[in-house]
Amino acid sequence: MTIPAQRRRVRLSAAAEHAVHPLLQRIRTEQRVPGPFSEAAIAEAERAAAEGSDAGLDLTDVPFLTIDPPGARDLDQAMHLSRAEHGYLVQYAIADPASFVRPGGALDAELADRGVTFYGPDGSIALHPQVLSEEAASLLAGRRRPACVWQIRLDGDGALVEAQVHRAQVRSRAQLDYREADRRIASAGGAPADELDQVLVLLREIGQLRLAQERARGGASLAIREQEVVATEGGYRLVQRAQLDVEEWNAQISLLTGIAAAGLMRTAGVGILRTLPPADPEDVARVRRAARGLGIEWPQGRPYGEVLSGLDSAVPAHAAFLQEATSLFRGAGYVTFDSTGDAETGTPPPSPHSAIAAEYAHVTAPLRRLVDRYGLEICLAASAGTVVPEWVREALPDLPGVMGRAAQRSSAYERACVNAVEAVLLQGRVGQVFEGVIVAVDAPDGDASDGAASDGPEGSAGAQVQRGTVVLTEPAVRAEVTGAGLPLGELVRVRVSEVDVESRRVRFSLA
Repeated sequence: MTIPAQRRRVRLSAAAEHAVHPLLQRIRTEQRVPGPFSEAAIAEAERAAAEGSDAGLDLTDVPFLTIDPPGARDLDQAMHLSRAEHGYLVQYAIADPASFVRPGGALDAELADRGVTFYGPDGSIALHPQVLSEEAASLLAGRRRPACVWQIRLDGDGALVEAQVHRAQVRSRAQLDYREADRRIASAGGAPADELDQVLVLLREIGQLRLAQERARGGASLAIREQEVVATEGGYRLVQRAQLDVEEWNAQISLLTGIAAAGLMRTAGVGILRTLPPADPEDVARVRRAARGLGIEWPQGRPYGEVLSGLDSAVPAHAAFLQEATSLFRGAGYVTFDSTGDAETGTPPPSPHSAIAAEYAHVTAPLRRLVDRYGLEICLAASAGTVVPEWVREALPDLPGVMGRAAQRSSAYERACVNAVEAVLLQGRVGQVFEGVIVAVDAPDGDASDGAASDGPEGSAGAQVQRGTVVLTEPAVRAEVTGAGLPLGELVRVRVSEVDVESRRVRFSLA
């Protein structure tokens, strides 16, 4: 599984990128996506990269490894796993951009304006300058790098026992992609001889235990498959990349660290927690209707997390349902607290992230998410028993707003890109018929409603034309649909009635 509320990832093949690139360029201008860094910020980054950092413990003898998508260069995390007395030891090295960014400098100000890395179908717009994100701060194999190294002890059932984090120097031994890691785990068997394979086999063992812990807590996460648009003769088609078990296990190490970080923040009396309210009942009702229409069993009383964990994103109907289920994870935010010093804000009551079913903090992706740099500094201070740096405490009150604005901008950009890709995908296919499920029907006053049309004949509205939302089973497209008496929650056949690539609009009609 992946981190909860992951948005849909669509990328373009080289042939498709050539055709779509001008449209994506226009979207970046419209959405005010960050452009190049200023000369002052670049100069600061280059100077810091040249100076480097030798702070912390020397852990270069620990054989860390990284697991990332193919070709990745902005490597935030490296891991080493081993057996320990009565359980396991997880050593998780996280990139340390705070060693390169001067608080209050030109680069720091521009990082606050960006907030996150922006992802598009044709590549990403990085939070940090390339000299840091893909070079000096990245945990590239064979390079000595500063890192914040977590040491997390688990018991034999995979439950968290204790955790601490320290600055250190590390040197990763190998950079694996998901498919290579999966292959090595499968071929290693039960008694791997190679030390690298031993770590990977333990990743499977610990990952499965952590998944069991997640289910026991009542947590839920989504496995949204990455999709690629490829050019074909006369058009385009959508290819979905298979989701591998190793990706779920890898994500569980990150989630474990975020849970441990929240505990350390409570210890420090200073923190910034990631929060998510329980799913809106209307969203649950709509997603339940989608499940029924797609033939997915969801017994009354069964938590949605259990339903999601039993699905296979390789099945088109399951992929469509998983995409629709992202609406269950809306409303994420941050809560800060500082119970120390003159600016005391008090410690909040328990603030669990509803999808993780535990308190949680962002600390594992500092190259791609601004807030993680601050969270790591708090946890470093808590582990060392020292005072949280003043530049961190001063920034805390504004961080939720900074990250909220960044999330809105990046989400708007990603939505516009997905709309553009879907329009390109269906270009030239007006009149073709697809299967899908009506997941929402507009109320008469124009407000979308999950209950304006009932599940029975009384809600059919006769010959009145209605507008709603349809989710296709294949490809996993979500778009507007019109028709007389749209049957809410039912599997229907819909016809492509309009495709406008320039305005990024796709519409269907009930067939």
